Amino acid sequence: MDSPLPFGSWPTPITSELVVRAAARLGEVAVDGDDVWWSESRPSEGGRTVIVRRSADGTVTDVLPAPWNARTRVHEYGGGAWTVSDGTLWFTEFTDQRLYRLDAGSDTPVAVTPEPSVPAGVRHADLRVLPDGLLAVRETHAEGDRPADVVDEIVRLRADGPEVLVTGPDFVSDPRLAPDGVTLSWLQWNHPDMPWDAAQLVVRAADGTEHVLAGGPGESVVQPVWGEDLSLWWCSDRTDFWSLYRKRPHEEPELVVDVGGDITGPQWVFGQSRFALLADGRVVVAYGRAGADRLAVLDADGRVRELDVPFSVFRYVTAQGTSVVCVAGSPSSEPVVLRVDVDSGESEILRPARDLGLDPAWFSQPEHVTFPTEDRGTGIGVAHALVYPPTNPDASAPDGDLPPLMVVVHGGPTANAVPVLNVEVQYWTSRGFCVADVDYRGSTGYGRRYRDSLQGRWGILDLDDVVACARHLADHGRVDPARMAIRGGSAGGYTTLAALTMRPGVFTAGASHYGVADLGALAAETHKFESRYLDGLVAPYDSDAGPSGRAVYDERSPINHVDALDTPLAVFQGEEDAVVPPDQAEAIVAALREKGVPHAYLLFPGEQHGFRKAENIRAALDGELSFYAQVWGFALPADEGITPIELR
Repeated sequence: MDSPLPFGSWPTPITSELVVRAAARLGEVAVDGDDVWWSESRPSEGGRTVIVRRSADGTVTDVLPAPWNARTRVHEYGGGAWTVSDGTLWFTEFTDQRLYRLDAGSDTPVAVTPEPSVPAGVRHADLRVLPDGLLAVRETHAEGDRPADVVDEIVRLRADGPEVLVTGPDFVSDPRLAPDGVTLSWLQWNHPDMPWDAAQLVVRAADGTEHVLAGGPGESVVQPVWGEDLSLWWCSDRTDFWSLYRKRPHEEPELVVDVGGDITGPQWVFGQSRFALLADGRVVVAYGRAGADRLAVLDADGRVRELDVPFSVFRYVTAQGTSVVCVAGSPSSEPVVLRVDVDSGESEILRPARDLGLDPAWFSQPEHVTFPTEDRGTGIGVAHALVYPPTNPDASAPDGDLPPLMVVVHGGPTANAVPVLNVEVQYWTSRGFCVADVDYRGSTGYGRRYRDSLQGRWGILDLDDVVACARHLADHGRVDPARMAIRGGSAGGYTTLAALTMRPGVFTAGASHYGVADLGALAAETHKFESRYLDGLVAPYDSDAGPSGRAVYDERSPINHVDALDTPLAVFQGEEDAVVPPDQAEAIVAALREKGVPHAYLLFPGEQHGFRKAENIRAALDGELSFYAQVWGFALPADEGITPIELR
């Protein structure tokens, strides 16, 4: 080992080029006979979402040729953009949001829906193949629409045109036709609720009568699935955790299993799946506990049997006979497509993680840490984090030095940290940073009570928790209290900006990636799906009665507290972001400039909410590192050729 080097300046093979090289974000998984299909979002192809098929003989093929991009903008976050049956692919093309069909053996997609009068104004998601067409969620935008005017419906798409099956609710999802071919189920919810607040499961019988089977105020229902025996399965959080329920024909709904952890998660995107019905009637479930997932089988006798697989995150759980296929990852592995025989326990990786060419000794392993925080009448006086210590087998720091801390604030805020190998995290830990990925109150994976504790308190509890996490690690001698940074994107960017403006003096640097600066502007300008989200997290925007209304938004908006902003800040923003428009980033930058606070700003043309292009991911990552190096005074490794970001 060479001579000690200051934390932050350690040389590492984990560069921004490695972060994006051959990287792919794995999405939904589908089983089509003996074949397994999945989607990949590839930064090297401008963030294009490709559909991939693995045939029974092991051959892996990109089904969707460039430049086709299977990505929907329904609810802006998308998901459920494609489906497959007997080798034929149906998908939403990102550029025009029209539906297309790609027949088996062809490389030329054919349009299924007409060109809308408003460009990309008719969008489809949550696709399901029917004997005579497609079942889908349709979102329609008219010229000059306000968010409230956008229409969500469930439609049946046939050769002779669409048939509207469900209209009226503000939002619909998960349309599912029962095996009898006539009974329809779906989820619906209305403003101001989000689907994790109160979503109803509705069933329509053959005679047209409708019945709300589960859900409503204080109860969220997720992922309805029909069994071949006409039983209907779903997850509900009425017992605090999202647990598994079932209704058999002519019987009352029943709780099948409560595993003491959330089986599913918040419905930010379509197409999610955390349990699957096997061909023999058993059920495979993924659920979280203590910051990691388990994969288990619910046997016929009601016992829950964990499968022994070396992964800690499971997504898009799908049945293939008596096997389960899913996307899985661990702290030592990027996500893979995994198939597990639930009887033998034998597993097969169908789509391996990329070969990073690194010894596992380079990978920092997360520790799930629970730390005290201010109760504020919630009855919950702790929060959680995944803490990644500095890890580099070829470097060490001088005796007595402590590493800088990077507190990561996830987006959402209804989301959570996941213990899966993230090369971007290792980019920092291999340079000598300690990274704490905080599950502040309001995060998912800890039950409804923990999630709901943030209601009315966004901009309060999350700030308590990120500050408490930083101080906890500093007080225990794990990090340098003079070099603690906070970073986040979207809602995490809001907490970052709020912590720097409303809890100054804790963090000495920060980075906001497309973060919310003005809560009032967000409430007034954002898209339909989130246009009433802040009613619950903050207050009803248009109410002037009591401790609510615009005054609360003003009080908790970082842009209104820039007089206290004296912490160096880097700001990264997509020019086409419809969720958090660029004017919010630019308002913060203008305030930093006026006050003379050191700052940096990068605006990326062509990017939306989150960066998908390889060159922009690299520029943001290296730019942020350069920013900290200039603020804290450590040297960048000379051999990486990083161009210093302009500090203003």
